Amino acid sequence: MHKGLKWLAVITTLGMLFVLLGGALVTKTESGMGCGRSWPLCNGQLIPTNITVELVIELAHRVVSGGVGLLVLALSVWSWKAIGYKRETKFLSALSFFFLLLQGLIGAAAVIWGQSDFVLALHFGISLISFAAILLLTLLIFEVDQKFEASSLVINKRMRLHMIGVTLYSYIVVYTGALVRHTNSSLVCKDWPLCVNSSPGLPANMYEWIQMGHRTAAGLIFLWIAYITYIAIKEHKHQKVIYWGWIIAFTLVSLQVISGALVVFTRLNLGIALLHALIISCLFGLLCYFILLASRSKLNND
Repeated sequence: MHKGLKWLAVITTLGMLFVLLGGALVTKTESGMGCGRSWPLCNGQLIPTNITVELVIELAHRVVSGGVGLLVLALSVWSWKAIGYKRETKFLSALSFFFLLLQGLIGAAAVIWGQSDFVLALHFGISLISFAAILLLTLLIFEVDQKFEASSLVINKRMRLHMIGVTLYSYIVVYTGALVRHTNSSLVCKDWPLCVNSSPGLPANMYEWIQMGHRTAAGLIFLWIAYITYIAIKEHKHQKVIYWGWIIAFTLVSLQVISGALVVFTRLNLGIALLHALIISCLFGLLCYFILLASRSKLNND
C-alpha cells in the first residue's frame, strides 16, 4: 500500500475531526454570525478589519473546512485509483465528499438566508457521516479488515440487527444533542439526570422537552449498547473484533453519559462540551465500522 496514501488518510481523518469540533465550537460560542451575512468572504472582505473573537472562530472554521474539503477530494480520488477493487471504496469515497460538500452548503445557506434551529441541528450530523466515511476509508487503506479477518467474519442475524439498529438510532441521539445546542437548551435543566431532581415530572416547556428528550435518548442508547456488549462478551469471545469492539463502544458511551452530566454540572464548560462532541464522533465512527462488518458477514452467510 502507498505510504503517502496512508499519511493522507490519517491527516484527512484528523482534519475532519477538527471540522466537527470547529462546528461545535462555533455553535457553543454563538459565533455563527461572526462574519455577518457574508459568505465565503467575512463581512464582505477578503481580509477582515474589525476583528472579534466570534469572527476569528467562524473564519477559522471556514478555512479549516475548505482545506479539509480539498484533502477529502484528494483522498477520494487516490483511494478510488489505489484500492478501488475493494467493494466499499468507491461508495465511501463518494459519500465522504458529498456529505462534506452538503455540510458546507447548509452552513453557507444558514449564514446568507438563516435557517431554523431544527434545520441547523442537521449540520453536525451531516458532517458526522462524512467523518465516518473517511474513517472507514482510512481503515480500509490500512487494511484493518484483513488484520481482523473481517472478510471471513460470520456474525449471526441477531447481532447484525443490533449493529444496524443501534447505529441508526445513534443518529437520532446525535440530532437531539445538536438540537439542544442550537436551541440554547443546554442549561434549561439545572439538575441531572432529571430536569429538577427534587420535583420529578413532565417538562414544562419546549426547551425542557428538547433537553429531557435528548437525555432519554442518550439513556436508551447506553442501555442498548450495554446489552449488546453483554451478548458480545458472552457469545463472541472467539471473534476479537466483535468482542473488543463492543467493549470499546460501551466505554465510549459511558464516557459520553459522564461528559453529558459534566456539561450540566460545570454549567457548560467549553472544554467538557467539546469533549462531549468528540466522544460521540468516535462512537459513531465505531458503530459505522460495525455496519461494514455486518455487511461483509451477510455476504459470508449467504
